[in-house]
Amino acid sequence: MARYRGPRLKICRALGVELPGLTRKVRKEYRQHPPGVHGAGRRGKPSDYKIRLQEKQKLRFHFGVGEKQFRKYMSEAARRKGPTGENLITLLESRLDNVIWRLGFAPTIPAARQMVVHGHITLNGHKVDRPSYQVKDGMTIQIREKSRQSDFIRGRLDEATHRNPPEYLERNLEDAAGKLIQRPSVSDLPFDVDLQQVVEYYSQML
Repeated sequence: MARYRGPRLKICRALGVELPGLTRKVRKEYRQHPPGVHGAGRRGKPSDYKIRLQEKQKLRFHFGVGEKQFRKYMSEAARRKGPTGENLITLLESRLDNVIWRLGFAPTIPAARQMVVHGHITLNGHKVDRPSYQVKDGMTIQIREKSRQSDFIRGRLDEATHRNPPEYLERNLEDAAGKLIQRPSVSDLPFDVDLQQVVEYYSQML
């Protein structure tokens, strides 16, 4: 499946949750009911399948991961020791584009992905242009010195002063750098999701 490029608020309304990685818009700026002509009408109780699908879609759209790639993350999470749901969040939160967004260097994950692809980011001093790169403990993420001279990047760094990174990251705004100091966990997610429903959605597919 291709990456979603449609209206982002439409996704938030359909899933009934704010996805900060997808858009900076807040709940008060969009209607509470799902999109569509009959979105505000009476609806019956959602099926178990729909509930599982919606929980899975929250993660997919927040992190900007395609269905095929998301299934690979699920397979890897199930293969590792420990709860599958927690392993899944560790894998997703450790993506390079997500780490850049969490450090405050980009307003959304799609914007962070663009920074990586355009060569603005280094990892332990080496340029990396793959947004899905798995950042490991102790790795240092930094905006390239040449890139920091542009007004665009300086504006991003000014915005970063108003955002605090999660506990698993440490940040140095003067050097436009950050470091992963511990493994991300479920508690680090910026929105609520029922991981058991996500695991059950894929239980018969893997």
